[in-house]
Amino acid sequence: MKDSHLKETLVAAKLIAVVGLSRNWNRPSNFVAKYLIEHGYNVVPVNPRYDEIFGLECFDSVADIPYQVDMVNCFRKPNDLNDVLQETIDAGVGRLWLQIGVINHEVREAALSRGISVVMDRCIKIEHARLFGGLNFVGVNTKVISAKRSRQVYN
Repeated sequence: MKDSHLKETLVAAKLIAVVGLSRNWNRPSNFVAKYLIEHGYNVVPVNPRYDEIFGLECFDSVADIPYQVDMVNCFRKPNDLNDVLQETIDAGVGRLWLQIGVINHEVREAALSRGISVVMDRCIKIEHARLFGGLNFVGVNTKVISAKRSRQVYN
């Protein structure tokens, strides 16, 4: 995938439905959504388990969102993508981003045949940070995760 396509996708999408967004702070979907919000994107949480996340109304599915979104960012299992794709098509969303590990070539081909732009097996947070210089923001350099060994005191 060319960087120019990734940049174009990230610039064009300002309202992003995050399918599989978790309220749990240490889940990848949570810190990716926080990063997107910190960088000026509007996030629409999609997860039937919650009524709200980050104070934002949470929807059961893409089909339940009552307004147009620019992109669907998906944290679901590859086998669950057929429903997400159909909702993306039905909602008229032109961009589908499948996170790292979310790989389904049939869904990718079906989306592309419908004119939907697809990014697959890439992290939107990592790509945004790499392309737009946000590596020092939310999720990196937070001191939550460190490669340094903790200093232990022995009695």
